[in-house]
Amino acid sequence: MQQIAEVSAFIRRAYRYAMFSAIAICTAISPNAFAQDTVILAGDLIANAESGNSGPSTITVRDGIIVAVTPGLQRPDGEADIIDLSNLTVLPGLIDSHVHLSGDPGGDFWRAAVEPDEWGVVVGAKNARITALSGFTTVRDLGSAPQVGFVLRRGTEEGFIVGPRILSSGSTIAIIGGHGDISGFRPEVNAALDDGSACTGPVQCAAVVRTASKNGADLIKITATGGVLSQQARGLDQHFTDAEMKAIVDTAKTLGLKVAAHAHGPRGIEGAARAGVSSIEHCTFADEAALDVMQANGTACVPTLMAYTGIRERLGKGIYTPQVEDKIRATLQEVGKAANSSRARGIPVVFGTDAGVFEHGRNAEEFALLVELAGMTPREALASATTEAAKLLGLENEIGKIEVGYSADIIAVQGNPLESVETLEKVDFVMIRGRVIE
Repeated sequence: MQQIAEVSAFIRRAYRYAMFSAIAICTAISPNAFAQDTVILAGDLIANAESGNSGPSTITVRDGIIVAVTPGLQRPDGEADIIDLSNLTVLPGLIDSHVHLSGDPGGDFWRAAVEPDEWGVVVGAKNARITALSGFTTVRDLGSAPQVGFVLRRGTEEGFIVGPRILSSGSTIAIIGGHGDISGFRPEVNAALDDGSACTGPVQCAAVVRTASKNGADLIKITATGGVLSQQARGLDQHFTDAEMKAIVDTAKTLGLKVAAHAHGPRGIEGAARAGVSSIEHCTFADEAALDVMQANGTACVPTLMAYTGIRERLGKGIYTPQVEDKIRATLQEVGKAANSSRARGIPVVFGTDAGVFEHGRNAEEFALLVELAGMTPREALASATTEAAKLLGLENEIGKIEVGYSADIIAVQGNPLESVETLEKVDFVMIRGRVIE
């Protein structure tokens, strides 16, 4: 009996120790689980770009979620962390729907053969922080080496890397030998660098989508047409066949994934929109027939106007190969026309920059281009990077507004961005998921 009692006592002690350890581990993993509230005093609040300024307000954040938004500056009675932004305009964190975090501008194409994929994580961590500090609290990372985008996504989500919320497509899906497929090297080097994301025919392309989903993609990115910066001189129009694009989109939909289609030429834009992609990235040469299909299908245009600023700044400086420079010159005269036509038709124009083609951190310069070239009002431009972008990402109930139940993705600037979008180019405060970014 004594032995039984001793065993029972040991079991009770072990149980208590295990419970204590479990609580300690949970506390270590979730340091904010029992933290006190954070109260933000906003000098002026733009809770929703579509409803405008609402004046001085108080925002309460708990465990990374907005739990109260009240008019006036109200200091709490109990304990709370107070962030005084009473001299600033507070608004939702910005969303860039098209970035390449693991890339920097002007890199020689041959670096793909000498730099390991892991280097993209180092570059991406650098650029994630820069992007966050510039006010962008969510991004779609559209094209990176296998696993690089997914590693960055996890790093920012778990707080190991300072950066925005990331939705990653992983590798871009391309036709074999087309834009997005490795080229410009000897055949055996091309083969060694092949990541398996290029395909031919509806069956193979559907299989590549399934593999991307299996590997962790949040969405699918395809190159529906030729591209400006790839080492090819094969034009900028349709690459995938209509049947291939339909197989890609239909397969993605069965897996709950949206498809973003890089597309410059009009027939590629038309084909991708008809297949049911959610967005056309660039939209450069969209003609009336292409816009008709986009409008009918509710396809968004993500114009990436800053990409053209980036390549224009490097044109004629020996950075690009001759075939790339020829393609650049063909596109520069068309910049903004498709975005302007899309807006006039009521096609959603969603903020996206192609950061990586230009320096990360300059993303907000896109706002002025949307106003100047696409004819947007400041309110429309801000909505394109908040409410409209949130809809495209399928996160309209989580981000893009300052409302109860939304993620505490909050920024602050001097001045009123609904009067001058240039105020968004200098951000004074950033919070992502309730964490202040410094």
